[in-house]
Amino acid sequence: MDIGVVLQCTPPASRVVELARQAETHGFSHVWTFDSHLLWQEPYVIYSQILAATRKVMVGPMVTNPATRDWTVTASTFATLNDMFGNRTVCGIGRGDSAVRTLGGKPANLATLREAVDVIRELGNGRSARIGDTVVRFPWAGDSELEVWVAGYGPRALDLTGEVADGFILQLADPDITAWTIARVRAAAERAGRDPDAVKICVAAPAYVTDGSESGLAHAREQCRWFGGMVGNHVADIVARYGTGGDVPAALTAYIAGRQGYDYNEHGRAGSTHAEFVPDEIVDRFCLLGTPDDQLARLRELEKLGVDQFAVYLQHDAKTATLEAYGESVLPRLAHPVTATEEAR
Repeated sequence: MDIGVVLQCTPPASRVVELARQAETHGFSHVWTFDSHLLWQEPYVIYSQILAATRKVMVGPMVTNPATRDWTVTASTFATLNDMFGNRTVCGIGRGDSAVRTLGGKPANLATLREAVDVIRELGNGRSARIGDTVVRFPWAGDSELEVWVAGYGPRALDLTGEVADGFILQLADPDITAWTIARVRAAAERAGRDPDAVKICVAAPAYVTDGSESGLAHAREQCRWFGGMVGNHVADIVARYGTGGDVPAALTAYIAGRQGYDYNEHGRAGSTHAEFVPDEIVDRFCLLGTPDDQLARLRELEKLGVDQFAVYLQHDAKTATLEAYGESVLPRLAHPVTATEEAR
């Protein structure tokens, strides 16, 4: 299993680049960032600096959207970075959240997302794409290679992912919900005549490594509670569309009953007031909290479900310490077969 990291483009950009450099040093495979140009700095400018400061990590947004960026410009940006630094980019994309809503807009519909995936991927791989009645192509991008991974939670978004995406991004680490979403994505891929196992699976969530004490765990929960609020903001849209029964498991929807709103000024921020409704049980399920042994146990569980990458959201007060703990105590052990001690645990 690959281990990636998800950063915010919070000023100064040099700090973002340095965290990315440290992540590669500690063995992380991917460096993702939020893409919300009003809340933080412009990610694509920063990607160029990250790629220049590193040798191997893949870089991309988690996630961009079809609404705030012209699809051809998005594809051109990836293809240009690939030409400059080798094929080291990946495009994570969804319907749109903070980048769109902070402008007073609404997320794109799934038909638009499907079309955007096709255009960005074709152009980003040096092929031609149709936009309306016009066929376009980058004549200089013949060597560019770009995968497009789709993020989503709802049944229709999961079906779309299986039908068209190179990868699936699930922004939470609950094993039961992970199993349900993977099964839905793979079933859709099979119906579409695709190899279900060819769709890469990425689970993304905060990870906070503790010393095993109750006080350490309590602090980690408070630092990561914001994530349950962010996920709940997405889940609220799903509940509005599908209700609390049917195809969507209660493990994903039940906890938002106490939700009262969302403040994008606190988006992705530890201590956000709109996440106070999120119970400890949800933080524990959605995030990876605890000792290196605890982290490894959850990662092994996700790996058995078919997860190809776990991406660590690094929005808390232990950024460098988390990178170091993973590099020293988690990644080396994850690379080796399960030990008898781990199996017994």
